[in-house]
Amino acid sequence: MASTSTAPAVSKASGANAAFNDKGKPMELRLSNMVAAKAISDAVRTSLGPRGMDKMIQTSKGEVVITNDGATILKSIQALHPAAKMASLLVDLSAAQDVEAGDGTTSVVVLAGSLLGAAEKMLQKGIHPTIIAEAFFKAFAKATEYLTDISTPVDLGDKASLLRAASTSLNSKIVSQYSSTLAPIAVAAVTRLVTPTSSNVDLRDIRVVKKVGGTIEDTELVEGVVLNQNVVTAAGGPTRMEKAKIAIIQFQLSAPKPDMDNTVVINDYRQMDKVIKEGRQYLLNICKKIKKANCNVLLIQKSILRDAVDDTSLNFLKRLNIMVVKDVERDEIQFLSKSLGCKPIADIEAFTEDKLGAADLVEEFLSRVSKWSKSLESKTAAERSAFWRWEAITSSLRSARGVYMMRSVLSDVWALIGGGGAPEIHVSRMLSQYAQSLRGMEAYCIQAYADALEVIPTTLAENAGLNPIAIVTELRNRHALGERNAGINVRKGLISNILEEDVVQPLLVSTSAVELATETVCLLLKIDDYVQAR
Repeated sequence: MASTSTAPAVSKASGANAAFNDKGKPMELRLSNMVAAKAISDAVRTSLGPRGMDKMIQTSKGEVVITNDGATILKSIQALHPAAKMASLLVDLSAAQDVEAGDGTTSVVVLAGSLLGAAEKMLQKGIHPTIIAEAFFKAFAKATEYLTDISTPVDLGDKASLLRAASTSLNSKIVSQYSSTLAPIAVAAVTRLVTPTSSNVDLRDIRVVKKVGGTIEDTELVEGVVLNQNVVTAAGGPTRMEKAKIAIIQFQLSAPKPDMDNTVVINDYRQMDKVIKEGRQYLLNICKKIKKANCNVLLIQKSILRDAVDDTSLNFLKRLNIMVVKDVERDEIQFLSKSLGCKPIADIEAFTEDKLGAADLVEEFLSRVSKWSKSLESKTAAERSAFWRWEAITSSLRSARGVYMMRSVLSDVWALIGGGGAPEIHVSRMLSQYAQSLRGMEAYCIQAYADALEVIPTTLAENAGLNPIAIVTELRNRHALGERNAGINVRKGLISNILEEDVVQPLLVSTSAVELATETVCLLLKIDDYVQAR
């Protein structure tokens, strides 16, 4: 049983370090901030866990989105409270958890709301906010130690453990019924990038390409680059190139044009013929320089000033057997350069062979589902990156992002812990024991922190339709008997060994949630006034 402690009596003789009778505006401001933040937390609390409820969101454009993803819900919230900035703070909290761990976006907000409730009660008892914040930080440090103690190191070659963690993350998403399809893709995408010596995975090397039509079962992993742009075939150029030498150019293959303020006057047809010939010769020289550098695949950046490539250039490139893909977006240039191993070229005079990338195969293909959809696939010889080809609905895309973000967590921390509220109950119990070894206000604050952690198993039980009081009480008893992995199995409606049920999650998901929630609460505690800036 988790021990309980009562608040020490606060007297005038106990000194300023023991108690602080906050008065007036600072106290009202803190309580107002906490009310706003707790309201946001309560709004997403019912979405926690595999049995959590979904939210229907209507966007400003009239679109309807149904999701139970905490980050997505919070981004869509329009707070009307005067302290609405606190709502944006929790939105940032959820976004930070998404970036840091890729999962637990709802848990971190629910946990922050519970800690705010505990802090509010202590403030009303006259405890100084600085004392509360310092105790919370100390409790967070201990909580991280306790979570690390119960974690299980995972080997990169242990695909079974990675699949279990991916499936656990998907079970709380709308596409949970497709976890058997999506989880192996998520694991393969990240393990394809990580090496035993690397400490993390750059998720920018994993791209999700979405196509209209098809179902989630049509999702596939492509070990290469997939582009939405079509191969230009207007002049009959090639659509398949083996042993490709790829160049990315940021200049246009079209005849130069005068500035807006200049005018060219042509008096007779001979001058017109001369202009046309000079334009053709200009483009031919550029195409010959490209071919001289042994380039046979050309990616052209999109231009808003004039045509990226005209028909004359396409005809020359076709004769030189060079494949052309135009209208590559500016924000894709850096990504493609890293993936293909080439350097962007801004001027024809700088077009040299050392700036080209290499690929085993570049080809245009038709989608199995959308026959009108064409893509460019490039499999790099060095295999620098892995990509998903995604043909599914937008909500599935959001769920998928959470999965492969979680994969990077595994690659970074190399440890797993159980789910189902087991870690929170264990940490709560250990913090209660630690609080008994302390004295004064600090012990009381840490005990309040420990009690607040139980909001996760309590909410899981509530959302699963179970009796939260009975479930949490039994969890405490089981953990007191040494069953550290006892957690809530919401699908069976009972408490069991959560590791045997394959309900696991990355260690960083829990440690990051505790850290970010604690920092957010302490930040709110130290705010005592608003200052309007001009």
